[in-house]
Amino acid sequence: MGRVNLHSRWMASTYETPRLPHRVTVVGGGFGGLYAARSLGIDPEVRLTLVDRRNFHLFQPLLYQVATGALSPGEIAQPLRSVLRRQRNTTVILGEAVGLDPERREILLADGGPIAYDTLIVATGAHHSYFDHPGWASLAPGLKTIEDATEIRRRILIAFEAAEREADPERRREWMTFVVVGGGPTGVELAGALGEIAHDTLKRDFRAIRPGEAKIVLVEALDRILPPYPPDRSRSAQRQLERLGVEVQTGTRVVDITERSVQIVGGGAAGSAGAGGSPSEIPSRTVLWAAGVRASTFARTVAAATAAETDRAGRVIVGPDLTIPGHPEIFVVGDAAVQPWKADRPTPGVAQGAIQGGSYAAAVIRRRILHRPVQPFRYSDRGDVAVIGRLAGVTNIGWLGPFGRQSGFLAWALWLGIHLLYLIGFSNRLVVLIRWAWSFLTHGRGTRLITGTTLLPPIEEPEPPVLAPVEPGDLPGSAAPGSASAAIPTPAAGPGRSSDTVTATGAAGPGPSSDSEFG
Repeated sequence: MGRVNLHSRWMASTYETPRLPHRVTVVGGGFGGLYAARSLGIDPEVRLTLVDRRNFHLFQPLLYQVATGALSPGEIAQPLRSVLRRQRNTTVILGEAVGLDPERREILLADGGPIAYDTLIVATGAHHSYFDHPGWASLAPGLKTIEDATEIRRRILIAFEAAEREADPERRREWMTFVVVGGGPTGVELAGALGEIAHDTLKRDFRAIRPGEAKIVLVEALDRILPPYPPDRSRSAQRQLERLGVEVQTGTRVVDITERSVQIVGGGAAGSAGAGGSPSEIPSRTVLWAAGVRASTFARTVAAATAAETDRAGRVIVGPDLTIPGHPEIFVVGDAAVQPWKADRPTPGVAQGAIQGGSYAAAVIRRRILHRPVQPFRYSDRGDVAVIGRLAGVTNIGWLGPFGRQSGFLAWALWLGIHLLYLIGFSNRLVVLIRWAWSFLTHGRGTRLITGTTLLPPIEEPEPPVLAPVEPGDLPGSAAPGSASAAIPTPAAGPGRSSDTVTATGAAGPGPSSDSEFG
């Protein structure tokens, strides 16, 4: 009987003091936010709300392949509700966070709705920085969103279409010159893809131009491309780019961008604001930006509301546990934060940095709920991989030893495997693998679509189209190649106009009029 009374008293005390669920709000569905949400989705004591102004997770490392027509947007994105639908403790909200009240522990959405939290994870990433030149944004699009990628794709394809129609040689050269600003991984991959497009994908698609004559210039302010990589990997990447026809200019700063040219200055200390030399001009109608980033607007809003310290790019400087000093309930991870790593170097702004930051924040929250001690954040460097083109790339994977410093085919194969592994969604992995295999076999890019608001190139002096050459035997009723009666009209011939013909034997003589020839 006593045992029953003890059990009853235990049951009563349990229901009289229930433990309330811990409310976690995650702002941002990128790598940091999504991995935090997935880690917390298995915790029954957590009630999770994920807020993002996009309804999908975007795999940004493959965004440049959308920009260059290799993949479609839907193949590198996955709806957030689909990814998290099996997490019964998770609610997904489509909205934009615009304000923070740290005293009330609420975030404010653009539609006016507040969302309360016990713990907040800010994982809103970063966007382009034009170094106090906001006017360059419309002239040199960056690459952070699907809209950026489709706009870059439109500009690249429009440039070749415009060159095909433009009669003036100088203006044609402007259209066929592409400038990529920034020699980091994004800039290197963009420049390499442009080289492949010009020298391989489009080489048989035009009549008035030779796409292989396109000029592709990669501009980097520092003394070498891929600065985070060892110097020998940077040199290897530059050699591989040059084999694709890319002109690499290091120690060179962009000082002005117009609709028709880029002004650069080189010859001074790498990256210094006062680099010497007189400005030179690169005539170009297509400039792509891959040079700098700035923390998102909401990250800067959080910093202002909490009086948090930021760096020059607006990223929040967080403590060893990735929280804002004085606000242990607010985590900032990924590109929105300066995550600690080495004494002289923070966690790099790559996908792995955001993934590990988001996963760590989720682990800390779970340990706090269980009243367990917390260790400081430690970034594990998994290495860097950059693809430059077909069967070309470089790797810097320290934990693999000498095998981790590869170039060419092995680097390219490692890049393929790593990106397929981290791509969200099995169907996306399968489709991307098939698309890559088909592109490899056919040398094609299946998504070369011009979309957007401006679909036609602005031609100043259009010339008549160059007709495809007529080969012997192509026309109905014409003689087979090699027969004595095969006659090929000379280029001067036109409808209703007589011309001399050259027979297969090489003898010239008067031929019939073009009307009778094709009649």
